[in-house]
Amino acid sequence: MPSRVNPRQRVLSGMRPTGRLHLGNFVGALDNWVRMQDQYECFFFVADWHALTTDYAATAQIKENSMEVVLDWLAAGLDPARCVMFVQSHVPQHAELHLLLSMITPLGWLERVPTYKEQRENIAEKDLGTYGFLGYPVLQSADILIYKGDVVPVGEDQVPHVELTREIARRFNMFYADAHSPIFPEPQPLLTHAPKLPGTDGRKMSKSYGNTILLTDPEPAVRQKLKTMVTDPARVRRTDPGEPDVCPVGDLHKIFSDGDTMLRVYEGCRSAGIGCIECKGWAADALVSILSPMQERRKKYEDNPRLAWDILEAGSARARKIASSTMDHVRQAMGMSLEYERPDADGAGR
Repeated sequence: MPSRVNPRQRVLSGMRPTGRLHLGNFVGALDNWVRMQDQYECFFFVADWHALTTDYAATAQIKENSMEVVLDWLAAGLDPARCVMFVQSHVPQHAELHLLLSMITPLGWLERVPTYKEQRENIAEKDLGTYGFLGYPVLQSADILIYKGDVVPVGEDQVPHVELTREIARRFNMFYADAHSPIFPEPQPLLTHAPKLPGTDGRKMSKSYGNTILLTDPEPAVRQKLKTMVTDPARVRRTDPGEPDVCPVGDLHKIFSDGDTMLRVYEGCRSAGIGCIECKGWAADALVSILSPMQERRKKYEDNPRLAWDILEAGSARARKIASSTMDHVRQAMGMSLEYERPDADGAGR
């Protein structure tokens, strides 16, 4: 099996095409991806097939939403010269490997995935009693194994998915590979610490809650959203002292504000020397200083979206080349090579 040209560890991660990204997406994943580009060989993909596992009945916006996601990736600092960005469905080998892995994956493994029952209970308005939804962890495994990913950046709640991928890789290698030359490496979870990021209502920032600050929100929108953000409930009056450690606005400061601002927040809030409006204004200043450069970079691609699409197509071509090589190894190991092999006298192919 040929060795990699790039000696760096390979990272694979993706996002569903949900449209424009918000600060929670940035803090939870995207900011980390940008930093990883120089340390790892990175593959980042738009998981449009994964969108079908829950939204199979509403596909009209998938392509447009995919483009919005990629524009935000580029705006945040993902660089096609330092990582591979592609669309999952543009690399059909994902689907082929998913099919083959589904043949060897025990049903019980899928039914015990924690998010399976959780999502079926929490997304009660949709019929999730489908093969695609039950089997989406196998598709995730195929996404990782098709590139022979070494590490997968995840939060703690996603570790079971990586462990399932390791089990599937181990099972495949047991059936089809030489013990000294496995087809698939067993990927390791790369735990990423995502700081708590509240939405404007104090709950976790999420589009489903309608409490987000988008990466594309202009400055007036950012300031207006922060004006309505909930604060420390103990500060009923302007003269009441508060506690930034229990305030959602304080959580924003901890992530985005500098040390000097944090000192002013703690001193002013705890002594009632500042009001919540002033504190929110400082938080808005920090957010605008981060979002404005992103929005300037995004505009370049918004004005010429073909540039972004060309990046995706080039990335998809690079991904297909690697995925095709992996599938050659897989088919050969399973005795399902696309090339005809004339059997020897003893029945073995050659």
